[in-house]
Amino acid sequence: MTTTQTLNSYIRIPKPNPRASVRLFCFPYAGGSSLIFRTWSNSLPNTVEVCAIELPGRGMQIRSAPFTNLENLVSAIAPVLLPYLDKPFAFFGHSMGGLISFEMTRLLLRKHSIIPVHLFVSARRAPQIAISSPPIHTLSEPEFILELRRLNGTPQAVLENTELMQLLIPTLRADFAVLETYTYSPQPPLDCPITVFGGLQDSEVSHNELQAWKEQTNAKFSLHMFEGDHFFVHSAQSLLLQFLSQKLEKNFR
Repeated sequence: MTTTQTLNSYIRIPKPNPRASVRLFCFPYAGGSSLIFRTWSNSLPNTVEVCAIELPGRGMQIRSAPFTNLENLVSAIAPVLLPYLDKPFAFFGHSMGGLISFEMTRLLLRKHSIIPVHLFVSARRAPQIAISSPPIHTLSEPEFILELRRLNGTPQAVLENTELMQLLIPTLRADFAVLETYTYSPQPPLDCPITVFGGLQDSEVSHNELQAWKEQTNAKFSLHMFEGDHFFVHSAQSLLLQFLSQKLEKNFR
């Protein structure tokens, strides 16, 4: 039987593995929670311990106000992560999570001189590319819900549940504010490998915007495309985890 260990309000470990040689910290997409990653340990090597990040406003942090600014969010999470960076670690982030993991990497390098063995970014344009579409976090509620429908990341049953949406909308608005108020600050490329994943039918992020992540590393870069839209992290999960397994095993051969 799998048990879940809660190290603190920010970190959940679905399958504790003290003997693991690497910790994989996973950051969710806008509106997502640590539950996205609850079964990942079952498909990754037993040398990997999955540590899912629970952002404020959801899950174990449902009573905490969500952040609306990326810099403040990363600054809040970093001190919590530090005690668990006593062994090699990697970051995975999907969409908003990809941007959080990138800025977390830069903060840890800048302030603590530590860096992940690998940065995995999924369904997120390179940070130096500005968002061209108008912001949605300030839209009226009906318009905001229409955008959520278009993005296809919120289940239809949830969108049609008025009571549930009233609970979710403040967190979703905050998450989109995190993305839409982000300002990129040029810094030297990272010295860790970056692997980027994209969806072939993703209308939100183009192949060129994914490829542009290459500018952010002095180490090895690779880009892998999967069948699916912006949320291929669910529809192509099995293949995605195969790629993650291969990459992580190469780091520890």
